[in-house]
Amino acid sequence: MSSIVSIKAKRLVTHAQLPHYAHVGEYGDLAADLASSESLLLEPGATQPVSTGIALEFPSTHGALVEDRSGLALKGLTTLAGVIDPGYRGEIRVVVTNLGPNAAQIKIGDRIAQLRIVQRIQAQFMEVQELGDATRGAGGFGSTGS
Repeated sequence: MSSIVSIKAKRLVTHAQLPHYAHVGEYGDLAADLASSESLLLEPGATQPVSTGIALEFPSTHGALVEDRSGLALKGLTTLAGVIDPGYRGEIRVVVTNLGPNAAQIKIGDRIAQLRIVQRIQAQFMEVQELGDATRGAGGFGSTGS
C-alpha cells in the first residue's frame, strides 16, 4: 500500500499544467508527467531549459527527481540536472538535450519529463581506510556487461 504525500503547487502562468499521473491506483505510475509551458525548437545537439510554469513546495521530508519520458528518449530527447531539493521554491524548469539528428518542436502542453517524488534521506559519510568485501568487489561501471 502506498502513502500519499501532499505537495503544494503554484501556477506561475495561467496555462501551466500541474504534474499529474496518467495511471493511479495499486499499479499506478511511478512518476507524474511534467508539461511544457512554452513553445520552442530544440536543434540537434542543443541543451536548453524548458519552462513548466509551476513552482512546488515539498515537505522537508521529500524532494523529486526529473526523469526522461521513454517515448521522447527514443526520439533523442533526454533530461539533465534533475534534482529538486525540498527547500527550492522557484519554477520547475526541465533541462532538455536533443541527441537526435533532427530539430525537435516542443509545444505548450507537451509532456516533456516525469517527476519522481523521493524521500529525503540524509547520510553521514565516514572516511575509512578499507571497505568490506562484497560479491561484486571492485567491478566498476559497466562491469556486468551491456
